[in-house]
Amino acid sequence: MKIALVQFAPRWEKPGESIITIRELLNKTTNKFDLIVFPELSLTGFTMNADKFAEEIDGISTKFFIELAQQLHTNIFAGLIEKSSEHNYNSLVHIDRNGLINARYRKIHPFSYADEDKHYTSLDEIVVTQIDQVKIGLSICYDLRFPELYRLYAKQGVEIIVNIANWPITRIEHWRTLLKARAIENQCFMIGVNRVGTDSTLQYNGYSSIHDPMGKEIVSISNEEKIIECEIDTSVVEEIRKKLPFLKDIKLI
Repeated sequence: MKIALVQFAPRWEKPGESIITIRELLNKTTNKFDLIVFPELSLTGFTMNADKFAEEIDGISTKFFIELAQQLHTNIFAGLIEKSSEHNYNSLVHIDRNGLINARYRKIHPFSYADEDKHYTSLDEIVVTQIDQVKIGLSICYDLRFPELYRLYAKQGVEIIVNIANWPITRIEHWRTLLKARAIENQCFMIGVNRVGTDSTLQYNGYSSIHDPMGKEIVSISNEEKIIECEIDTSVVEEIRKKLPFLKDIKLI
């Protein structure tokens, strides 16, 4: 599977400017991908102004990523503020090659330290989506600190888990360590896509990365606004799980 991680600096609460930046980055590569992954709240940054930027299906973020998926004929994982009835959600959407919304994950663990829980509604639904029969578990930023979520994905037999984030420099070693741990303990590929740049209060240095099922860091890039390209062989997940059947010994979940 050919994957592109879009590590960039979302323009703070300016979706239109973020779109221009994304197009400029994508124009620098002619390679084709099976999946392109963007950071959390891809076009706005980690804003608590959820009411202003929440969208329904015809919103600027959704329309842009649908059109991009169709133009590039690829799957896209992107973050947006989803409006549903009376609630706003910090969501990760999977848009398939035809521009159809294939899955929608709503962040289970709002970051209460930043009052995210006061502006976004949380759910307790795990979401497994598929690309060419490869099963992928979805998560967002702060979720990474809660290993029980990832254990549930492992029990579902996913080959890949994705986490999209706005994870600041001050705790970046936690990000790097937890991504590796989630890969090792669940014997799957772990993809983490973080932003760079600054928002209204914090700085970010990326370290978007992919770890293999043994925890080996395949790629990791810091401080650069760029498309990070990587190809993975998901068949190794089954091989490792057969050779080292640790997941079968789980007792409490």
